[in-house]
Amino acid sequence: MNVTIIYAIVLLAALGLVLALILYVVAQKFKVEEDPRIDLVSDALPGANCGACGKAGCRAMAEAIVKDASLTGCPVCNEENIAKIAEILGRVAEKSEPRVAVVRCQGGTCNTTPQVRYEGYQSCAYATSVFPGEGGCPFGCLGLGDCTKACTFDAIHVNPQTGLPEVDPDKCTACGACAKACPRGVIEVRKKREKTGRVVVACVNKQKGAAAVKVCKVSCIGCGKCAQTCPKQAITVENNLAYINDDLCVSCQLCVRACPRNAITVLPKEKLRPAPAPKPAAAPEAPAAPAQA
Repeated sequence: MNVTIIYAIVLLAALGLVLALILYVVAQKFKVEEDPRIDLVSDALPGANCGACGKAGCRAMAEAIVKDASLTGCPVCNEENIAKIAEILGRVAEKSEPRVAVVRCQGGTCNTTPQVRYEGYQSCAYATSVFPGEGGCPFGCLGLGDCTKACTFDAIHVNPQTGLPEVDPDKCTACGACAKACPRGVIEVRKKREKTGRVVVACVNKQKGAAAVKVCKVSCIGCGKCAQTCPKQAITVENNLAYINDDLCVSCQLCVRACPRNAITVLPKEKLRPAPAPKPAAAPEAPAAPAQA
C-alpha cells in the first residue's frame, strides 16, 4: 500500500514537471516583448482616463505614444507632461497653444423669452428630440447639463441665473468631452488666448434673420458686417450664420463692434477692449487774405 502511494506521488510529480516544462516552452515561444518605456509614459500622462484620446485609457494611450511618431496625442497633456514624455522617448518637446472649451450660445434665460416650460427628463440629448427649447430656438443651449455630467474635471457648470453652462478655464483641460456630449453642438474647443481673449460668434442659430431675431435678443442674422470688417478674412458666413476661423483670428475685436446684434463676444468678458474714441474733427482752415493791389 505504501509503495502504491509512493508511485502515485512520483507519477504526479513527473507529470507536473512535464506540464510545467511544456507551459514554459509555449510561454517562451509566444511571449510578447513589451517596451519598458510604456510604463514610464503611462506614469507621465495625466492619468484622468477621460477617453478624450479615443483610447481605452491612459495605459492604452501610452502604448500608442511609444509606437507612434507623434509626441503625445493626449489632448489633456500640459507642457510638463509633454516635456516629461519627450525626455522618456528621446524626442523634441513640441509646443502647442493651450486650448479651452467655449460655449457658443448667449440665449439661455437671459436673452430669450420662455414660450413653454420643460418638465421632462433632465437630459439635453433627450429634450432636443422632443422640443426646440423653452425660448423657441432649435439650435441653442438647453441648459440641462449633459456637458457638466460628461466633464471629469469639474470644469463646467450651468449658471442657474442665465441657464447657460460656464467654463472654468483654470480647470478645463480641453479634452472635448463636453463638446461631444452636447447634442446641439454649442460647445467648441478653441485656443485659450489668455492675453487677448477669445473672440467667438456666440450663436449657432442657422435660421434666417427674422426667425432668429424672434427667438433670441443676441442671435446672429448672417448680415456679414463682421466679415466685411475683419482684416484677416477670418470670418465666413454660411447658412445665415457667421463663424470665426480660430487659426486666422488675431483677436483685433473689430468684428465685436461691427455686429449689430451683439452676437460676437470676447471671453473672458474683461478682455473686451473699449471702442477707440473718435478722432476730433479738423479745424476749418482760415480763408486766405485778399491780395493787396
